[in-house]
Amino acid sequence: MILLNAIEGVLSLLLMGLVGYVLAGKGWFNKETSALLPKLVTKVSLPLFLLCNLITTFHRDDLVHMIYGVIVPMLSMMICFVLSLGLGKLCKVDKRHIGIFYSTFVASNSIFVGLPVDIALFGEESLPYTLLYFFANTTFFWTFGNYYISSDGDRRKVALFSMETVKKVFSAPIIGFLSAIVIIMLEITVPDFLVKTARYLGGMTTPLAIIFIGIVLYGIDLKKIRLDKDILLVLLGRFIVSPLSIVLVTYFIPIPDLMRKVFIIQASLPAMAQTVILASFYKADSEYATILVSLSTLLSMITIPLYMVLIS
Repeated sequence: MILLNAIEGVLSLLLMGLVGYVLAGKGWFNKETSALLPKLVTKVSLPLFLLCNLITTFHRDDLVHMIYGVIVPMLSMMICFVLSLGLGKLCKVDKRHIGIFYSTFVASNSIFVGLPVDIALFGEESLPYTLLYFFANTTFFWTFGNYYISSDGDRRKVALFSMETVKKVFSAPIIGFLSAIVIIMLEITVPDFLVKTARYLGGMTTPLAIIFIGIVLYGIDLKKIRLDKDILLVLLGRFIVSPLSIVLVTYFIPIPDLMRKVFIIQASLPAMAQTVILASFYKADSEYATILVSLSTLLSMITIPLYMVLIS
């Protein structure tokens, strides 16, 4: 019964993804039009979705214990990062993509996969916890991840912390999240017509994100996927080490049960799609990054219901 409920929780997501897959097969999307969907989600619908849901769900007294929980994913990611450094040296991961290895081992696709999955599995009350993980995940990716991926390529290695990384961390979704926090803490009353507008536009977030994943999956060339040692190690990190690190940290730092479940699901998600973009920008091994993102995304269709059963 638990397995059936878990499968039903992601079934609607699979159907929405199928829409993107079929439409991509019919030629509705090219490189330019498909790039519009993640931009529309991250810069318009998602910030408004977060803003609307937080200010209509939470009060000032609810925020303290919620923000305290961000310590858990940050500690978890540091554990995974240290392990990735050790495994990279011990298993002699190819130095041409060692930075991509570190990044994909630690950082998950916490928004385009994680957000709709969490809402489907746990409901909208899971949204704040998803955002906490997203904040920690984004901070790691655009600092340590960005730094080490740049070392793989032909371009000059970037600074670990800079104004550019600050801008990446404080992206539109994070600004939407922080704006909601300010409104809640100051107890500002937002006019109903603005809340309704934010709710309507924010409602596009889940379907657009999942349709985009379907488009991406259509473009995967399965013939290029070869399971070598480096790829298997990343999959080990994504689907086993990362969620287990959440279990370990929450053993010592108690948090609400729903927060813990959301963090475990978030930690077990596929690699960040932005890894491919950074690898291409820095002229690193973008094919290796594409295979990791694609393969982990495909496998997550199995691991998401499995983890839902395990944590239930």
